[in-house]
Amino acid sequence: MGLTKHYGDKVAVDGLTFTVRPGIVTGFLGPNGAGKSTTMRMVLGLDNPTAGSVRIYGRHYRQLKDPLRYVGALLDAKAMHGGRSAANHLLCLARSNGIPRTRVDEVLHLVGLTSVAHKRSKGFSLGMGQRLGIAAALLGDPRILMFDEPVNGLDPEGIHWIRHLMKNLAAQGRTVFVSSHLMSEMALTAEHLVVIGQGRLLADTSMAEFIRQNSRSYVRLRSPDRERLLDVLHRAGIRAAARRGGALEVDGVPAERLGELAAAQQVVLHELSPQQASLEEAFMQLTAGAVEYHAHAGGRPVPGRGMPPRPVVPERALSGGAPPGGWGAGWQRKRS
Repeated sequence: MGLTKHYGDKVAVDGLTFTVRPGIVTGFLGPNGAGKSTTMRMVLGLDNPTAGSVRIYGRHYRQLKDPLRYVGALLDAKAMHGGRSAANHLLCLARSNGIPRTRVDEVLHLVGLTSVAHKRSKGFSLGMGQRLGIAAALLGDPRILMFDEPVNGLDPEGIHWIRHLMKNLAAQGRTVFVSSHLMSEMALTAEHLVVIGQGRLLADTSMAEFIRQNSRSYVRLRSPDRERLLDVLHRAGIRAAARRGGALEVDGVPAERLGELAAAQQVVLHELSPQQASLEEAFMQLTAGAVEYHAHAGGRPVPGRGMPPRPVVPERALSGGAPPGGWGAGWQRKRS
């Protein structure tokens, strides 16, 4: 059994159990209202679970001494005192967690805020606030990092920077857990995906496997001698579907095999291209029944069409790398 959170009659998180492994970036996906932020808040002890428990290195977050040395998190870029400068905001966090003052200057330099270190954060743009929030997450040099929508408000250079930062942190053996609605960016960053809908686990798999399982893959062919190509495919027992513009689409046969067949019969090909859905298309396919509201052109939003059958999910733990003191397993979610 896993982590559960109720708000009155509303089930925000429903029996979640999954593993986040160190050394890779794990994407945390789901429609609005799926329970992603609630799950992250429960990891940090900001919300109490209705059932189950969250443990970090065998302890509740609130029991950790100097927690920023274990987990760094960005959940809300505005979670700071606007009257404090960027440097003083980080210095307060550092002193409360036994982190040396020199680390403040290091992370400000890392996120590109050295020039505004002594300016009050209330004047920061959303992008600058995000950078300061990331600096706070990195302050304790933790082994576990959680980011909720980290690219909000960042310009293209900033998005490129945070993408490579997360990959570099994972390459150092850290656990990197990131939630985002930007599917194109997640496709470039994450290697593993955890997908939830209406509080339930829908998928826990690699990026490649997720796209393969939730979308159609095929090969598109074009030839100036289309009818002859169709005959070649027919004789080989391969079915091809005709599409607009003279293209043919073949399912279940590798592009290499199709190219060899055409070459053997001296059929000229103008196109031989494997086609696969994007992460966004695969995500939409999987979560179609888990969206709380569906908008329709010219009409009011209407309730979602209900959840698909609940998947059978083995009991798992959410774990990170070794703590600074090197004692024990990572996050664990289990029944109290």
